Amino acid sequence: MYELDLIISGGTYYDGTGAPGVVADVGVMDGRIAAVSTDGRLRAGPATRVVDATGQWVMPGFVDAHTHYDAEVQVAPGLNESVRHGVTTVLVGNCSLSTVYSSPLDIADLFSRVEALPRTHVLGALEDAKTWSTPQGWVDALERLPLGPHVASFLGHSDVRASVMGMGRSTDPAQKASRSEQAEIERRLEDALDAGFLGISTMTNPWDKLDGDRYRSRSLPSTYSSWKEFRGLSRVLRRRDRVLQGVPNLNKKYDIAFYLTTAMGRVRKPLKVSLLAAADTKAEPWVQRIFAPLAMIANKLGGGRFTWQHLPTTFRVWADGIDLVVFEEFGSGREALHLREEMGRNELLSDEAYRRWFRRDFDRRFSPRVWHRDFDDAEVTECPDAELVGLMIGQVARDRGLHPVDCYLDLVVEHGTRLRWKTNIANARPKVQDRLINRYGITIGFSDAGAHLRNMAFYNFGIRLLNRVNQAQSTRRPFMSVEKAVFKLTGELGDFYGIDAGRIRVGDRADVVVVDPAGLSDEVDGYHEALMPAFGDMSRMVNRNDDAVTATIVSGEVVFERGEFVEGYGTTLGTGRFLRAGEPRGTVAPVRRAEAVVAQ
Repeated sequence: MYELDLIISGGTYYDGTGAPGVVADVGVMDGRIAAVSTDGRLRAGPATRVVDATGQWVMPGFVDAHTHYDAEVQVAPGLNESVRHGVTTVLVGNCSLSTVYSSPLDIADLFSRVEALPRTHVLGALEDAKTWSTPQGWVDALERLPLGPHVASFLGHSDVRASVMGMGRSTDPAQKASRSEQAEIERRLEDALDAGFLGISTMTNPWDKLDGDRYRSRSLPSTYSSWKEFRGLSRVLRRRDRVLQGVPNLNKKYDIAFYLTTAMGRVRKPLKVSLLAAADTKAEPWVQRIFAPLAMIANKLGGGRFTWQHLPTTFRVWADGIDLVVFEEFGSGREALHLREEMGRNELLSDEAYRRWFRRDFDRRFSPRVWHRDFDDAEVTECPDAELVGLMIGQVARDRGLHPVDCYLDLVVEHGTRLRWKTNIANARPKVQDRLINRYGITIGFSDAGAHLRNMAFYNFGIRLLNRVNQAQSTRRPFMSVEKAVFKLTGELGDFYGIDAGRIRVGDRADVVVVDPAGLSDEVDGYHEALMPAFGDMSRMVNRNDDAVTATIVSGEVVFERGEFVEGYGTTLGTGRFLRAGEPRGTVAPVRRAEAVVAQ
């Protein structure tokens, strides 16, 4: 009889396939699930560790399909804020951004403003770490790190395009990739796919801008690509059965049709396409009705493999002064964000001509938008003037007899980034949210973990979904079963992206999270601050409730338990690895026969 390394005993076991949960003991050996016993026949040996999961849920570790940890993983490879919430696999390289081909300076300009990351820290992290210039070199460097979770990656279209054409030419609307440059972009994509990358991520939305001094406020390189260039990349992906991750042009929403038709496959091989983002936006509340029909057109009529990414919680954002990505939506907002220095901004924001421009943009009813531009849904949460805390900016404007825009700009000029406020962008109608996540073609994604450090906190998106599911069941108004929620957070994503993740059947790698339903409460939505030592102790906003996750297990190792990480986690102890697209399940050390560890 072989001795098990770990037994997770007495919990309700969900395998990630969508099958109902059963009370079972789960045995782990050599990093893999060795046995699942529903009759309590697993025996612990002298060295076996036992995690008591009685009354709790045992499920595969969550897959976070949309992160921007590309720089943070180099300096803090434990990625603690995700792992403490049960995430055991993260996907990087999203939204056309990766750190593979470009120089550290170019990467810092690509990432910092788009993802609201501190440019000095992004640049410093890459200058210290970047020894690679090829996809395989990136993989090799990643696997030398003491990774906490597993990592899979897209190649960023903006990254590879800038590396081939140069940042200047790749962001010049008068320049197109030459035939030889396009061939080189495709060749570099092939190299990434050979190294195990999931596919390529692209961006056609022009709102996202470059940082730095050289080409500041130009849109990302991928937004300048021709349709010919996009089609060439899609042909490579289709032939290799890989994935296109995209963000559409929100000024001209008709380019969604490109992504839909690219996925179709009636007369050719279909292409997996994952697109941002299915949401019930406050700005356009009718839009939530179109996501399922469009996916049906692409897949059921067109034979495609198209999905939408959806954040399964309220999309609430915070802002420090005017530092918030939604202001990139309109020209006057972009002008303010173009100016980094506070005195220069204040001069601009005080100018009456600028204010008239801002008011015109703000009041334009039919302009493309994600932000609702409603200052009656903009609550002051921190301010040197304590009397304003808890008030909506719209109410402050009425009290002062001002247009909401003038009141807001006055507050920013007076208090700068010390004025902190929050607003709901999307998914604020519970009944609509419950319907949307069940609709055809909707998959979980868009946490943006590792980005927008002062604006968003969706690291615990999986726990927040389980809290909603659990609360709905307790009130006898369920919208989703626990097993379906687990499947959508795990197995469905592993299957779609073609990675060895999201299942914990016998023989699968033992990436497990133990969730205590008694610890699920509205506290999972609570606001907290956490220091980031790797980024100069800057404060990152997070949502934490360590009562919910009893244990996170990666490759059979308990790395987080009851609010604490194990000693050495993310520094000397590494449990994660790079997950290559298409590799078969069971890619860790061979497991001994499961029946040998079941008591006879």
